[in-house]
Amino acid sequence: MISPIKVVIDTKGSDNGPSVFISGAALALKKLPDIAFVLVGDEEFIAEECSKLDMPMDRVEILDAKDEVTNFDKPGDAIFKKPNSSMLVALKALSERDDLFGMISAGNTGVLLAGGMRHLSKERRVRPCLSAVLPCQDGSFTCLVDTGATIDCTPEMLHHFALLGSEFMRDTYRIENPKVALLSNGAEASKGNALVKETFPILAEDERLCFIGNIEGNRALSGECDVLVCDGFAGNQVFKVTEGTATRIITDIVKYAKREGSNEVLALANHLMSVYDIGSLGGGNILGLKKPVIKARGNSGEKVITSISQMFLNIAQNKEIFDTAKNTI
Repeated sequence: MISPIKVVIDTKGSDNGPSVFISGAALALKKLPDIAFVLVGDEEFIAEECSKLDMPMDRVEILDAKDEVTNFDKPGDAIFKKPNSSMLVALKALSERDDLFGMISAGNTGVLLAGGMRHLSKERRVRPCLSAVLPCQDGSFTCLVDTGATIDCTPEMLHHFALLGSEFMRDTYRIENPKVALLSNGAEASKGNALVKETFPILAEDERLCFIGNIEGNRALSGECDVLVCDGFAGNQVFKVTEGTATRIITDIVKYAKREGSNEVLALANHLMSVYDIGSLGGGNILGLKKPVIKARGNSGEKVITSISQMFLNIAQNKEIFDTAKNTI
């Protein structure tokens, strides 16, 4: 066991304010003895909150960053005009310090991606992407890339996403030859918009990929593919529609259980809500960087810090996952 690993947290990224991630760190420290945190934000505020929460300060470090990246900031403007923001200070520390393992932020996705490229790009630059691992109907998982970090993509970008997603599923889920599919409006090679049609032959010709062709949205989570490639606009819609549908189904189950007075159905609903609690499940992994950076949802609750920290610990115990991923492309 590695004891402890240090994770840097952008405390100002959450929509719910910095206190949520600070209290989340306190909760994680109680549950995970092999984790430590570097909290980035307003030093005085963080110190005050830590004292209220009786934090074990031997496992907590504070980096002062008075400025903040907002959801209205454009990536280029934020990087050059707000270098002292909590997000960029955290990214810079992660890139410069060997003792920091990974980072958590719930802030502006575009700035996080651009900042990650600036501070944590691999020697051979690739376009990082935001991934989401979704459960399939056959019990397997599909890595969806990209889920919203890059809205307007080129075929070259989608090619990078396919390689990164494939490498991630191979190293993390131990799938020897991940099946890669391209999201389209039809399974035929002739279907799709201009981007899909231009990307198809590029993926098909790359011998590093097990490309199985196009896949339609209704088959996206069938388990037919291990990696589903699309631009960030389409990927974000797939992710959020899937989330919304799951929430609607669980809500209907709860209503039915209460109406019929069925304790068994209500127990099922409670189980599903605990399993698919989006606010505490974790976040999207930004693939293509030297170190793991997790983009949590803006409305994440305090439990998300424990969830992501546990994932970091699991990765740390199998460090070769990221050692091999460094040379993805």
